[in-house]
Amino acid sequence: MSRATKLSEGGPFRADQIAPGSHYELSEGHAILCAPTGGRGSRSNLVGASVLETDPAVESAGVDTGFSPSPKTLRAPDVAVGNVPDAPGWTHVAPPLAVEYADTGQDEEELQARIRDLLAHGTRYIWVVRLVGVRRVEVYEAGATVRTALPGTDLVAPGILQNPVRVEALYDREAAHDATLTNLLQRRGFASLEAVRAEGEIEGEIRRLRRSILDVLAVRGVAVPEHVRARVMGTDDIAELERWFTRAVTAASADDALSG
Repeated sequence: MSRATKLSEGGPFRADQIAPGSHYELSEGHAILCAPTGGRGSRSNLVGASVLETDPAVESAGVDTGFSPSPKTLRAPDVAVGNVPDAPGWTHVAPPLAVEYADTGQDEEELQARIRDLLAHGTRYIWVVRLVGVRRVEVYEAGATVRTALPGTDLVAPGILQNPVRVEALYDREAAHDATLTNLLQRRGFASLEAVRAEGEIEGEIRRLRRSILDVLAVRGVAVPEHVRARVMGTDDIAELERWFTRAVTAASADDALSG
């Protein structure tokens, strides 16, 4: 008999009695069965997690990460951002940002209990993504009134996320891909896809100018010593390359083309 099955036969229980991978959570020692999600919920969970995990400010995130701040408490938000160690076992510190997906058949009483447990143990923001009816996200913070964000608006988590998250990016695949791409580019030092394209155009212009300088000298029959070739090929300054190209048209020698 598995430990997960035993939890249905009594209590209260401790977090160390629950095996990773089981479908149980604990609230004040009481076992709570958390059933697997359906197709829509799982797809939304996947794309939303990708957006949050790739944010440039995020160092760790996880799906269904179990955290146990006390022996009789074990909670596993759908997506946890922050405080997710790369190690087995439960983490003992609540994630600063948690995301829950609420679809058909959602147990509202249990959802609210989970929210209370998360906030009570240090989670700063909880985003509840409502997949039934009008798509929306409910934002929970300790001591604050619940507010609702609709598609087309941004969600922010200061000190946790660098970038705002458009509501639809938490459930819509295309919107999530756009946001994830932006995040990944920023992690590589690019502000946006347009910045990548602009850099590519600049690099192309640099290569063109380098070739043009050497080609002009060659066509004019001007010898190009290796040190001149190396200098031309090692320069990224477009303004300087343009000056050299202009001088290469009339310079008596390759060194003269690069002087001045």
